[in-house]
Amino acid sequence: MPTVKQPQPIAATGSREPRGMSPSGTRQPRRRGTATVSIVNPERGGDRHARREGSARLVTEHSRHVAWLRRARSYLRKADPVLARLIDDRPDFDFAQARLDNPFGLVLPTDLFGALLFQIAGQQLSIPATSRNLARVEALFGGHLPSATELMGVDSAKLRKAGLSRRKVGTLRDLAGRLTDGRLDPTLLTSRPDDEIVEELTMIPGIGPWTVHGALLLLGREDVVVPGDLRVRKAVKAAYRLDHLPTQQEVLAIAAKWRPYRSLATSYLFTATFAQAKTPRAAPRTT
Repeated sequence: MPTVKQPQPIAATGSREPRGMSPSGTRQPRRRGTATVSIVNPERGGDRHARREGSARLVTEHSRHVAWLRRARSYLRKADPVLARLIDDRPDFDFAQARLDNPFGLVLPTDLFGALLFQIAGQQLSIPATSRNLARVEALFGGHLPSATELMGVDSAKLRKAGLSRRKVGTLRDLAGRLTDGRLDPTLLTSRPDDEIVEELTMIPGIGPWTVHGALLLLGREDVVVPGDLRVRKAVKAAYRLDHLPTQQEVLAIAAKWRPYRSLATSYLFTATFAQAKTPRAAPRTT
């Protein structure tokens, strides 16, 4: 792209405008045959240029994501006939759809602290209880889950009143403190492999593998399974028609064939069981 010289300041020498300039001070396009060359005033047109660049990036990212989904679905279909059936039942399923249509009825977080807060709040609780507590926490912060800095600025008693146990409040404040004082760098941490993230975060009291695996799944990591999650185990039992609730080791053994797309496979299982739960049971027939 040719270098464009910026318009030079014009001395106030009367009302006459320099050639090629409009009264507003912007340079008019110059005609060169059939081509039009526009010189952009950065104070007026730069924002439009930035918007165009942003739109182009979004289109590129979307195209890349669509291609990834196509590869992942094809791989999982060939690797596992059970997943092939689930994929064929929902050929247009995507993570974005799962985020919007989730059993918690909440906007799922996309940042590290929010994802960990979400998981910590749900430890040892049912989905309805987790949803209620998270909704109360959001109400404390104007309708959204707090950042680490925001949480550190709120009295622990208010978090307890929202439904979080004393232990969970302590864990969250410990985590938030590490993120705000520099002991943990979320950008650096999330750039590391999954197993290193698990190792680092499980050093914090109150955070175990289940919590970190669930947070990584929320963050959109591509190859995550949560074998300790009861919903995952129930989903595997239903999808594979097992006569027992599988152990964590059995879930991992089944999920081995899903690599490197275990997150998408897990999401398909979640969605299948969630859809079944939402489907009303048929009324008993009367004679």
